[in-house]
Formats: sequence, structure tokens, C-alpha cells
Amino acid sequence: MDLIRKFVEQVIEKSDYTELDKYYLYNHVLHLVGKCEKECQEASIIDVKDALVEQAVLNQKIDDLSSSKDSLGCELMDLITPIPSVLNQRFNEMYAQDKKRAIADFYELSKADDYVKTKAIAKNIYFKTPTDYGNLEITINLSKPEKDPKQIALAKKLAPSGYPLCQLCMENEGYYGRVDHPARTNHRIVRFNLGEEVWGFQYSPYAYFNEHCIFLDGKHEPMVISKETFSNLLEIVEKFPGYFAGSNADLPIVGGSILTHEHYQGGRHVFAMEEAPVERSFRFAGFENVSAGIVKWPMSVIRLNGSDKAELVALSAKILDSWRKYSDEKVNVKAFDGDVLHHTITPIARMKNGNYELDLVLRDNQTSEEYPDGIFHPHKDVQHIKKENIGLIEVMGLAILPPRLKDELAEVGKHILGTSNEMKEYHRVWADEIKQNHPEATAENITEIVNQETGRVFARVLEDAGVYKRNKQGQEAFMRFVENVGLE
Repeated sequence: MDLIRKFVEQVIEKSDYTELDKYYLYNHVLHLVGKCEKECQEASIIDVKDALVEQAVLNQKIDDLSSSKDSLGCELMDLITPIPSVLNQRFNEMYAQDKKRAIADFYELSKADDYVKTKAIAKNIYFKTPTDYGNLEITINLSKPEKDPKQIALAKKLAPSGYPLCQLCMENEGYYGRVDHPARTNHRIVRFNLGEEVWGFQYSPYAYFNEHCIFLDGKHEPMVISKETFSNLLEIVEKFPGYFAGSNADLPIVGGSILTHEHYQGGRHVFAMEEAPVERSFRFAGFENVSAGIVKWPMSVIRLNGSDKAELVALSAKILDSWRKYSDEKVNVKAFDGDVLHHTITPIARMKNGNYELDLVLRDNQTSEEYPDGIFHPHKDVQHIKKENIGLIEVMGLAILPPRLKDELAEVGKHILGTSNEMKEYHRVWADEIKQNHPEATAENITEIVNQETGRVFARVLEDAGVYKRNKQGQEAFMRFVENVGLE
């Protein structure tokens, strides 16, 4: 059976199309891909799709650019994806009967139609490192395709489109893509009400953890951490059982990569921060029904737990308001420079044993002459591993490290073993320390040694990002802020 016929057979099996549609589908794919007599060796529909895309390049139906191939691939997989109205109707009908099943079905569809790039995600390197804060997770991100030079050159020549305004806008649903904007033809968004607004629920194409999803505002409005944020996050974890929900901070340096569109992230994953214990408990005045405490974590986290959602929201808003105005220059904590605000919070919500739980991570985006990238940002001596912003996912204990480290860490290993290598100079001090500390290093265990040392650097990265340091002075200062909010 040739590739097109195999693909059509699989589309009929996995979609609303029937046997009666086979000629229609064949001709549609033939038009997109061109003549294809190649016998099908592939088993899965995604592998067949990939083979068809390569055939389209050979037939000169598309350019040999990753953007063109991605666009055609999405268009082909759109054939098994219900249109938005049908998908939302089915989701809502199932949700009324079984919330977990509705969510699971949507996730399975998002994988089946290759919106969630499972093949690409499988390329990521992943390991855990035991630390004083629990098992930190490390991933070297190899899943996102890097743009080739031709694509970059073409993108520079394009006039700004302005449509969609960003990659989180609802208008991405079904968008065919262009050189400087990814194809989203097979992309679907479940609509749901959050507060009094319509929001969207979708999965992340290049997921960093299980069922990594995005909750996005129906309107293109900037991210703001506010009382409404806490209310929204707690409502989401009610509506999506088993999922956590969190928000990146809303300021540069300590925020995420997209600050222009209000959104949260979530998923079905237990991060090290969730498992970290409360090491100092207290209760805030006027909120006696809310358990509170400082979490044993490299960053500065106040954990709130209680059964009354409104009470947690009100207390979180009070802590945020206090933090936005609070300074303690003994420990470099400064709320303002003139009119420039430095303080915000990275919040994470979850349900825990029937109660609502909120982790409030205090953030400060000051810079200084000594730390031009950020006082509470990875410092220079760890930037050989991680120099990017510490966003929500890293805050919770999962490092997203750049692709360059795959090869660079291998060269570090060779250096430690004393074999010929092309190690980057910026790793030298660290590599020599590892060499000194691990005389037992061999060709058999060097990868594990370097991985574990990388994880320890990530722990230091998080300590750098922590406002109140994990020493006596830092923890006393942390309690001064807590007391400023108002204890019982």
C-alpha cells in the first residue's frame, strides 16, 4: 500500500470521516503532497505523515524549510482533528458526565493529531538529582526545532503581520503559519468560563512534563498578578481535577517569556516543590482557618492551605500587597526605584487532601552594578549552565536547560577523564572542581557524575533566585516580612 492510501486509511480510522470519503481524502492529500508511489513502511499515522511531508519536498510541493514542513504536517493532521465547535461540544458533553474523562480524551486527541509533539519530546534528556530540597528534575530541551539560516533570513524580510498578535491568542486555532509564526492548523482550544470571562484550555506542543497545558485569556491582555489571579488559579484546580495551575510572574527578569498575554500553566505532575515540607508554621491575623508556613525550598515560598477559597484568595492578596510595598535593605530587598516596581509573586495552586493549597513565591527583579542580569537571577558563575529567566516551571524544581548542553556536557566529561576534548572555556572552573571531587570518575560513570553535578548547579541557580537566602540572616529577614503582613 502506498503512503497516501495508508494515510487515508488511518484518517478514516481515527476521525469522523467514513469509507465513503476515501476518494475525497486521497485527492486532497494528493494535491498537497504530489504523486507518491512509495510503499508505506511506517506504522503510526504520525510516521506516515512525516514520510508524506518528505515526499512533498521531493515533489517540490513545499520548500525544504522546517516552517514549510511543519505547516504541511499540521494541515495533514488536521484531517483527524474535529473542528472547534464539534470538539467543544463533545468536551462539554463528556465533562458534564465525567470531568477527568473529558480532559483525558482531549489530551489523547492532542497527542494523536501531533499537536503535542510526542516524537520530538522523546528526544529531550531528562534526569533527577537528589539535593537538600528533594529530587530536582533536569531536562535538556532538544524537542523544539531550531530555525535554519534560510528561514531566519526569510523571516527578516517579512513585514510585521500583527496576526495573530502572539502565539497564545485564540486566533492561532487553525492558523496555517508562516516563516516567523508556527503552524497551528491542527490546534484546538477548549473554551471555559473563568470568573466572568471566557478562557481557553490547550496543551503545550513541546511539553516539559505530563499533560503540560496552558490556560489562556480569551483577550490579548498583559499578564498581571493580582487578587483575581489567585481566584482564577483556585477555580482552575477545581475545574480540572488532578491538575496544578500556576502563573509566571508579571515583571521582566523574574517573569516568563510571554508577558503580553495573560495565561497560566498547569498539568498532571508532582514537582519537588510540592513535596517540600513546611519548615516553619504560623497563622496570619484574621485568617486563623488558613494554615501557613515557610517551605523548605531554595526560593522564598509561603505556603497557604485551607478549605475556604475566599479566605485563601483574600490572604494571598494581602501578602501580595504587602510584598509589593515592602523593603528591607539589610538583605537587598527593595520594592521600588522611583516609580519602578520590583516586587511580585509567582503563585502555584493545587488541591491537597480536599483543601486548597497556594504556594506564593516572592520575586524581586532588581539589578545592580555587581549583578546586571538581576540580583535574584542566576549569577555569572552558574550561567554556563543556566542564564535564562527562572520562570514558573524552574521555580517548582524542573530545570529547562538549553540544547547546547547536550554536546557541551559530553566534552566536560572528556575533560574530566583527561581525554581529547573541545570543552568550552566557560565550563573550565566547574569541570576542574568536578575532576578534583570525583577521582573515581571512569568512562562508565562519567555521564552520571556530570549529570548530578549539573543538577547541583541548578540547585544553586534556584538559591540565587531566592530573595531570602537559606542562612540565619536570610531566614530572619524572611520572618520580618511575614510579621509585617501580620501574624496572630
